[in-house]
Amino acid sequence: MTDLEDLIGERLMFGLPGPTLRDEDVRLFKDTRAAGLILYRRNFQSPAGLLRLLESLEGALGRRLLVATDHEGGRVVMLGGATTIFPDNLAVGTAGEEAFAHRQGRVEARELRRLGVDLNLAPVLDVLTERYSPNIGIRSYGKDPAIVARYGAARIRGMKRDGLSACAKHFPGKGHAPLDAHLALPIIESTWAEMHMTHLPPFLEAIAAGVDCVMTSHPVYPNLDPARVPATFSRLIVEDYLRGELRFRGVIVSDDLEMGAIAQSCPLGEAAVRAAQAGHDLLLICHTEAAQRAAAAALFEAARAARLPRHGLEAAAERVRRLRDQRSARSQGGTPVRDLDGPPLAMAIASRAVTPVSAGPADFRRALNGSVSVVFPRFSELAPRITIEPEVADERPYLVGAFASVGIVPSVLLVGIEPTAAEIAAAAERAATADATVLFLYDAHLLASNRALLEGVQARARALAVVLLRDPYDAALLAPGVLGITAYGFRKCQLDAAIARLAHP
Repeated sequence: MTDLEDLIGERLMFGLPGPTLRDEDVRLFKDTRAAGLILYRRNFQSPAGLLRLLESLEGALGRRLLVATDHEGGRVVMLGGATTIFPDNLAVGTAGEEAFAHRQGRVEARELRRLGVDLNLAPVLDVLTERYSPNIGIRSYGKDPAIVARYGAARIRGMKRDGLSACAKHFPGKGHAPLDAHLALPIIESTWAEMHMTHLPPFLEAIAAGVDCVMTSHPVYPNLDPARVPATFSRLIVEDYLRGELRFRGVIVSDDLEMGAIAQSCPLGEAAVRAAQAGHDLLLICHTEAAQRAAAAALFEAARAARLPRHGLEAAAERVRRLRDQRSARSQGGTPVRDLDGPPLAMAIASRAVTPVSAGPADFRRALNGSVSVVFPRFSELAPRITIEPEVADERPYLVGAFASVGIVPSVLLVGIEPTAAEIAAAAERAATADATVLFLYDAHLLASNRALLEGVQARARALAVVLLRDPYDAALLAPGVLGITAYGFRKCQLDAAIARLAHP
């Protein structure tokens, strides 16, 4: 009979603090018998280094782990080397070609399997609504449930075809969540009828496509479960509905239990127990060893006290084992390298996705033949927190080269991600003297300094184009007569596509 500790360990997926293996890391996995490892940017310095980390940990443990990462594309990418950084999902949905999503899935499967990854915690299948979404935004394929369903399923089939497991998230749908669950506990008032109409169809399509995993979400859905607990703790939503009514037979994964939404609800150990009781097979505790050990200890004590029945532990462990056993080799496909099909596909998606959000002056293209001022945020400031492509992090040479490729020699002004008053004044002064100004705008609807930047430049520019770099909500802030475009993201391919559209409408 399997030890209780092993059954508990099969429920656990942990993150590690760095790119090299420490004795403490080995002890953590040995003591808790955790079955899974989730990879973050902090674990990645090079493809070879990542493979050494995985091989060292598995060698020390004498067993194979289930290795996952968040590789959504767009703004959520953890392993930047040897992978294609595709546009955000909203760009893919806007591009209007379902085959793009399928081909993306195949490319990322080949790239991630070469890096030793078994499970991609993607795609995001949340559906946007007219309600502002602070956390999903461009991570979604769009507002049409049919498009989200078709594109998500196409990408899942692509990943599956080339040997990578996918995870549909965030069940039962939080594209209309009023708060970011990383920070606080959202409450979503939708009824079952509204969820069936808009938010659940993509998950039904994913299950029909054979998706291996479904990840739940942390919001409270009081009209779905009158207990008013986060969906992570709702047996009605997880076990009764997803496992029972929808008959999903794969692995049900929690979102990270260290998020703020869960911290508001109960201590971490109790959160792990309640998530397991709700019906989750795999529990993500992604960042701190104290939390990881607390989760393992709480689960063990709950099992000994019969709060977690053994038959449930065994069924969950078997589902996780089946997922892990789908592939035996740690990495497949040879040396980690970016797939040849990746960059052209990413560029094709980005080019098709560029969208005008406001009409500018008819003679803006002519103004670009004169003096051109470009105002651009220092994305290198974000590099410690999120993956920024090296080319984009070296902002000035990138911009000079990108504009030169369309026959424009710009004067470049770099400003902070949250620009200072002096930078705003300098940008406005440049705009007043240039024949044409191109402002790359980062979240002015959220960041007051960027709204001030927009207002300062708009007030003085002779001819102005604004490229919206993240969620397209900034379009509402553009003045009449300003040309506005978006590529739904700030990856290199999206910036290249936006610059090309400015020069050749």
